[in-house]
Amino acid sequence: MSDQDRRTQLRAAATGFFDGLVKKDFELMPYAAEASLRAPFCPGGVHAPVAGREELRKIWEGIFPMITGVDTWDFYYNDDLTGVVATAEVRTVDPPGARLRVADRFTVDAAGRIVEQENHLDPRDVTHPGWRNE
Repeated sequence: MSDQDRRTQLRAAATGFFDGLVKKDFELMPYAAEASLRAPFCPGGVHAPVAGREELRKIWEGIFPMITGVDTWDFYYNDDLTGVVATAEVRTVDPPGARLRVADRFTVDAAGRIVEQENHLDPRDVTHPGWRNE
């Protein structure tokens, strides 16, 4: 596979994740069976990854109702083309108007499936609504 083809595959994995998020369809998220997720809002936070596709399904299907939109911006690839970071803004229902700016890191296997994900975000719109007006 050429480097450009691999970049396309990495971008497709990240885009698939965000498409699944906005369309509220876990099947669009290309997780491998053994995938893991580190995220501040998950049980245990970033230090205790959620592991396994079905466990990830439970997490995301619980979050789907809160998502109102997603805008993705840029994609950054590591040197050995095993991973990609995607930047985006995720809009939520509660609190109204909340916008989470995220930089999600994905490690992707040779088949184009996400094997590791780590979410980095500014949670203040959710944890401290109105913080921008203080």
